[in-house]
Amino acid sequence: MKNFLYTLLSFIVVSCASTSKFPAEKNAEGDLVGIVSKSNFQQEPYGSEWFNDFYSYYEVDKPVLEKAKSHLKDVTIKGFMGTWCGDSQREIPNFYKLLDNANFNYKNLELVAVNRSKKAKGLEKEYNIERVPTFIFYKDGKEIGRFVEHALDGSTIEKDILTIISGKPYKHPYQK
Repeated sequence: MKNFLYTLLSFIVVSCASTSKFPAEKNAEGDLVGIVSKSNFQQEPYGSEWFNDFYSYYEVDKPVLEKAKSHLKDVTIKGFMGTWCGDSQREIPNFYKLLDNANFNYKNLELVAVNRSKKAKGLEKEYNIERVPTFIFYKDGKEIGRFVEHALDGSTIEKDILTIISGKPYKHPYQK
């Protein structure tokens, strides 16, 4: 019994310690490739170059976010971004700030950093990623919509995400 408990405890510790099969690594160009989290962007060089400033200056549209909060509880998100991409550098801090303000459960988010060819150790396969950032929203395991690269003209990331997660019709800027 003692050995069983020791084995079980060891398994739990190892399972919790390994956060990902494909943790982000810098490629030859210095870009992150693999699964990333907010903490990756708060470190150098990303923190001082773009993440921290964009995050601190962004003002969340609180009335829109309040409407989105209840919908976000039932949603999982798969995102793709590039540390080399200006659109990702603008939207990723804003995205994290709105998720932080919504008290989003980060267990329901997987964010993948891709290289300049939009590849990431095979993690991008089957997702048809043409532009970054791309956030794919799922409800009950089914894709309900995508935010691609930037908000629609005259909109904000909060408004576009609210439209997607509330089930209203939405076409991203490149969708026909």
